[in-house]
Amino acid sequence: MTKAFDAADAWIADHAGDLSDWCAQIFDYAEPAWREYRSAAWYVDRLRAEGFEVEAESAGMPTAFCARWQQGEGPVVGMYAEYDAVPANCQAPVPFEAPRAGLGPLAAGHTDPHSALGMGALAGVLATKAAMQAQGIPGGLQITGEPAEKVRGSKPIHAAAGYYDGLAAMLSWHPFYMLPLCNTVRWDTHCGAAYSFVYRFRCAAPQAWMQGGEGAPPIPQSHSDVRAPGANDALITLYQLGRSLRESMLPHRGGWSVSEAILSTGQASADNLPARQADLQYMIRVPDLDMAEQITAQLDRLAEHVALITGCTVEKIWVSKSRPGLPNHALASIAWEALQQVGAPVYDAQALDLARQVQAACGQEPTDDPLIPECTRLIAPQEAEAILRRDLPPGQRNSTSDDYTDMCWHAPTARIYIARPALRGGPYPPWAMNAMGGIPALIDPTVATAGRVLARTALQLLTDSGARDAAAEEFARRRAENPIPPLADYPPPVDLPWPEYVTTVRGRHWHIPG
Repeated sequence: MTKAFDAADAWIADHAGDLSDWCAQIFDYAEPAWREYRSAAWYVDRLRAEGFEVEAESAGMPTAFCARWQQGEGPVVGMYAEYDAVPANCQAPVPFEAPRAGLGPLAAGHTDPHSALGMGALAGVLATKAAMQAQGIPGGLQITGEPAEKVRGSKPIHAAAGYYDGLAAMLSWHPFYMLPLCNTVRWDTHCGAAYSFVYRFRCAAPQAWMQGGEGAPPIPQSHSDVRAPGANDALITLYQLGRSLRESMLPHRGGWSVSEAILSTGQASADNLPARQADLQYMIRVPDLDMAEQITAQLDRLAEHVALITGCTVEKIWVSKSRPGLPNHALASIAWEALQQVGAPVYDAQALDLARQVQAACGQEPTDDPLIPECTRLIAPQEAEAILRRDLPPGQRNSTSDDYTDMCWHAPTARIYIARPALRGGPYPPWAMNAMGGIPALIDPTVATAGRVLARTALQLLTDSGARDAAAEEFARRRAENPIPPLADYPPPVDLPWPEYVTTVRGRHWHIPG
């Protein structure tokens, strides 16, 4: 395998400048969930230029894609790109707080950053392809474009549509976001389930709120008449009730969370009429599906009662139903071996100086070694697992949330974490991490390391039938223990009023000017 590994490494080294520029481009696009139009188009064009057959708008999602490349008969290994950004995190790739040019701080920006995640996957796919061509290795590659990860959007839908079926393996990687999962591979405790949905309240018949008798005003909702509460009152009531009753929704064990988001419906100039529509989104992160169902049932009951007492109707719109993950030790071991061969990211003097500048801009004393030690060292999967389990109940099988887990039910899946730059000391404001996720000298080592690890893992699988068989046997055994079919029985929620950029006579702006 040495020649194949060398060919993959050489491709990444030869294209380091391209990867850096491409990553910076996606970072600058910074498009939020379900609105990643430029980012998805960029990947589609790039992959077609690299010889892939690309299906744009896969599974009915306008900003998704599926790209395939084949060289003779053989197994197919999958990877994926994410590229959605997060509203109210607009940050330029500079070592001080500043929004990107022409935008305010409320615009979207990359936090994790998914700009690097997607580029690391692209590096892995293209480096693997180059090595396969150089060494005549038969088989295929697939890379899917996965929009809206922040709302667990595309992967359950792709899974239900069969896009991961038949793959020899799915290689998932992410810039690290929690310790001890940094420069390692998940072992037993994979991410849990997630449900997300929107309650849409409508005040469609405000005239029916209080039927007027003799002497009632001739104009419905006149300035002298009683008014229907309206959709905003419904939303606020559900928001408050949901929070006040949260402790009664599940037992106090295991890690779980419920969060809300209010979607905009543009009612700022609606005079004093009752609000006609209001959308409240819930995101439920839980270890297992039974917990998700229990919380959902209680919220459903609250929403129905709130609609009745506010003179509204309520509609429930699904955003995500994501299953908990399955481990695969055979595949994780191959990925860990590749990570040991490649090593942790390496930061040069320029990168460390920029990190110190970020420290200083945050009011901290710059340090000789500004990055946490975990950025530049590896931790074995079993050791990371032992640390992770310290705070979890013995019976809890899954923890935290990420929708790569839906892939685990369709193909053997490894979850790899590569360091992104993180500062010592602190606490630091969000802009600091966001900036370091976009400054090329600081984030390029993450992309290159991820690409090399993914390529080596893929090449090992493509050439080692014993490794593939072991991963496939474990996959079949674990899936059979407690089978969960695809859950996405809803259309892609692309028509909800998600945040986005707009173009008007004033130019291109974030939809909430700031």
